[in-house]
Amino acid sequence: MIPSLSLEITVLLLGIFMLLVESFSKSDDKRGLALTAITILTALVGFSFFAKGNGDADLSKLFYSADATALFFKRIALVTTIVVLIMALEYKSTLQKFIPGLTPGAGLGEFYALPVFTCAGLMFMASAIDFLLIFVALELVTISFYILVSYTRRNPASLEAGVKYLILGALSTGFFVYGITWIFGLTGETNLYAIGKVLHSREIAHAPLLFGLMLALVGLGFKVAAAPFQIWVPDVYQGAPTPITAFLSVGSKAAGFIVLIRVLEPFLGTAGIGEPLIKILAILAGATLLFGNLAALPQDNFKRLLAYSSIAHAGYLLVAVASVRETVGSLGSSGVAVGFYLAGYLLMTLLSFLILIIVTNHSRGDDLMHFNGLAKRSPFLAFGMLTAMLSLAGVPFTAGFIGKFLVFATAVQAGKFVLVTIGIISVAAGFYYYLRIVAAMYWQEPNDDTPITLAPISKFTIGALTALIFVFGIFPQPILNSLRGPTAPLAQASH
Repeated sequence: MIPSLSLEITVLLLGIFMLLVESFSKSDDKRGLALTAITILTALVGFSFFAKGNGDADLSKLFYSADATALFFKRIALVTTIVVLIMALEYKSTLQKFIPGLTPGAGLGEFYALPVFTCAGLMFMASAIDFLLIFVALELVTISFYILVSYTRRNPASLEAGVKYLILGALSTGFFVYGITWIFGLTGETNLYAIGKVLHSREIAHAPLLFGLMLALVGLGFKVAAAPFQIWVPDVYQGAPTPITAFLSVGSKAAGFIVLIRVLEPFLGTAGIGEPLIKILAILAGATLLFGNLAALPQDNFKRLLAYSSIAHAGYLLVAVASVRETVGSLGSSGVAVGFYLAGYLLMTLLSFLILIIVTNHSRGDDLMHFNGLAKRSPFLAFGMLTAMLSLAGVPFTAGFIGKFLVFATAVQAGKFVLVTIGIISVAAGFYYYLRIVAAMYWQEPNDDTPITLAPISKFTIGALTALIFVFGIFPQPILNSLRGPTAPLAQASH
């Protein structure tokens, strides 16, 4: 057994090492940095299964927890970063066009190093049980993304995306910090376990506490792309370098939801707080589902379509969060549904973006028309994209179907039939815009007959992601067992 904290420390040291090598290396070819990072992060995924938690320590006096949920989300962060670095290797030729005045290969070291620092921040967020550590980890992630989104500084779309993300990200951080201030002023605590104890030991005015929670929800709503805080998503996703778009779509969303779950748990079992809080979450879930799916219908740009799709999937996740029963005080089955849905979403979204990068490199565009006839140019890529689209739509025997099933089952158990109805309508809309891509690949004539070649590492990654979508769609127990491992729910700690 190894201390869980050593995982984050290793990732931080790896990021620092990569920056030092980038600074002092005379070689222009920085692909070795990315390959080194991929190797070490892959090893850390294995080591994470031997990580030990806090044991019987009093978590109300700590900043950091290493329960089963935290370790699960750490693995999501690590796997996402590995695939993003593989995407970055494929994206090299596109990236160099927008880096001014540099020799080929130069300027790429930071593009490989910053995702590693982002990964460290995401891992700290997974274990953070104190608002102070949550804020610091959140800023490590956000500042890294500020740089990465606008990395191709000769590209006007990337600069526009970076400015929008910076302004709205800073604004959302302000809301989050102000919310923390209200909660601290009322409870005298920043530790979430300690806040849970305070809420059950003395009477606190509900109105100011709800006000502080709403401010914090605004900040977290920005991170998970929930309506009406999603206005940044389409432009930022389209303008950012494609590997970073994938990272934002998966890594940032996963970390945002684990923080949302941890922040909500102390308040759900509190009389006078849990019920209105769940109603607000239900409203956010319904609005997010409708906006994301309806706005995706007319899109012709693949990245923009996936941006609105990302908003829609945030809606499904919010349905699970809003389906918790406030008398329980812990997310329970809702937390399991969120965790499995995010794991499946990781597989299908990263697969989609990796194939998008390869297709874009060979067709010089990311509109849907560039996927015309892909099945004739590369049957392997077309099948991979077909698998991703079917899973995103929720077709049986894919991970996406199991994720949606768990979300809807949780909602039905909680009696959220309005949300279930909206969800069914959303699924029908999703079938339309996802299958448009399938139709283009298999039923349209290609614009270019040139065969598409694949690097071995990309071919292996696409094959592995495709296989895992079917494996977890038929046999979901490994993920469910890891999510249902030994945990210390906040509700239990608060009594």
